[in-house]
Amino acid sequence: MAMNIRLSGLVASGGLKVCNTATTTRHGIRVIARSFSDARILAQADVTTPSHGFSNGQNLGSISLKRNGIYLDTRLRITPFTDLEVKERPNSESLRWDGDRLYFENAEGEERTYVSNMWLRDQCPCHECVHPVTRQRQLDTFSIDPNVKPSSLNIQTQAKQTIQIGWQDGHQSEYPLKLLRKGRPTHTTVKRRGLVEQIMFDKTIAATPPTVDYKDIMEADGIAEWTRQINVHGLSFVKNCPIDPDATRNLLEKIGPIRETHYGGFYDFTSNMASKDTAYTSLALESHTDTTYFSEPAGLQMFHMLSHTGGSGGESLLVDGFAAARQLYAEDKEAYKTLSTIGIWAHASGNEDVSIQPYVCFPVLSHDPIMGHLIQVRWNNSDRAAIEAPSDMIDKWYEAARKFNGILNDAQNQYWTQLEPGMPLIFDNWRVLHGRSVFSGKRRMAGGYINRDDFISKYKLTNAGREEVLEATVTG
Repeated sequence: MAMNIRLSGLVASGGLKVCNTATTTRHGIRVIARSFSDARILAQADVTTPSHGFSNGQNLGSISLKRNGIYLDTRLRITPFTDLEVKERPNSESLRWDGDRLYFENAEGEERTYVSNMWLRDQCPCHECVHPVTRQRQLDTFSIDPNVKPSSLNIQTQAKQTIQIGWQDGHQSEYPLKLLRKGRPTHTTVKRRGLVEQIMFDKTIAATPPTVDYKDIMEADGIAEWTRQINVHGLSFVKNCPIDPDATRNLLEKIGPIRETHYGGFYDFTSNMASKDTAYTSLALESHTDTTYFSEPAGLQMFHMLSHTGGSGGESLLVDGFAAARQLYAEDKEAYKTLSTIGIWAHASGNEDVSIQPYVCFPVLSHDPIMGHLIQVRWNNSDRAAIEAPSDMIDKWYEAARKFNGILNDAQNQYWTQLEPGMPLIFDNWRVLHGRSVFSGKRRMAGGYINRDDFISKYKLTNAGREEVLEATVTG
């Protein structure tokens, strides 16, 4: 969405005059918290949640972290909501340079951010400083004089819409206005994270589940809509897929490389206990997320039921973990806080040659360390191991977990569906819990995992375009 930037006619120090207008875009973003240590949380903690944006949250106090036996006192804001605007909106800004910093101010003068000369010099996009193909920085950042200053500054607002800066060391830089606008740290948040306004689901999604056609994904531009559905709704079905493992593999690889685990990569299995996991049986499975025993669980998971013969049952269960977290937050903030701050261990130990655990324990609810919003649900009672907490906190965790489990098992929140040959299902394993009912007969299932980073990369590139993504993510 285009908007006008008003470049105020001011004479900066050194006699350099800046004026005129330009066009760029705006994301309304507010950074609400700074990062905190990735410490294992071993003690009781109070949490601060934002009181603005989408959150409608409230302050809940301070937090205690413990790492290597040392307690750290800090403040962390966490919430199940995204406290920023993920849609572009029009606005106008003034651009002002005072000889030391380049300032951006909104029309009301209420929001003011700046970029320093050091940052400007480090972000020079010329081919001497940035490789034209790889987009990797070639400039030795630490060879720049920390007190570097421009010797000249010129704003072009006609066809090129750039800022040209001559530096005291003789280097010449030319910055597209949109590069500076989108490259500022507070304005890269949405694009870097691939954030969208997510739509929560419950059992009513059964009436119109998100669906794309296999042919559109493989032959046209349907992959953008496919990844958008996954990001917005947490899941997507693909209709008219050939009932064939190779076709399923090719479909999954349209998003990215299939993730390898101790079970292998792409899977094509029956309930024969080929791997020592209850997923390879015909037993019922409670709602859960997969691979909680990895430091970084799988990002996406796909199921394609190729056949089911000689029996019945095996309906698939899907629960929106983010919606469940929001409900818990509304009903019992103390329980939400507990599941967000007490770490638990998980393990995979069924096969004799493996015993996998993450490098640290993680809480059930994980939040973005900068923005504070919920980014991941880890919930798998079958794979759960120890609760990493003092003895007087353990019962508190069980109480909070029981409440969360009750929300997950609420029939209103459970979407039951029968998978069919030719209709693969893919879902966000960081958000959507899955399970199944008991079944009889023989089922053949194909699918695999995709890493979170590969999924977000594909979503951003197909929905925003490479240049727009690079403008917001390579700089800053």
